[in-house]
Amino acid sequence: MLSDKTKAYYDLKKRNEVRESAKKLRRQFLRYKDAEIVYSMSHKLLFEHASKAGAIYRMEGTVLINRDIFDEYLEQFHEPSTLAPMEVLE
Repeated sequence: MLSDKTKAYYDLKKRNEVRESAKKLRRQFLRYKDAEIVYSMSHKLLFEHASKAGAIYRMEGTVLINRDIFDEYLEQFHEPSTLAPMEVLE
């Protein structure tokens, strides 16, 4: 028998709600130093790609990167798996 706590942990709907609320809480705009850490890119490469994506916001000497726009731009570089379907399951 599963305890109530264990049942709550395995409640997929509740886990998805928590995941969605965490997404809402994450910062939408990042400064360069934070974005360099999040995306594991050098300053120069990050600046180039953020500029191409149109994700840069400048306000009174502060430069911010919009994560939603930048994430959408990065998806164009996504490569599908090259493993055969059976290898993926193993």
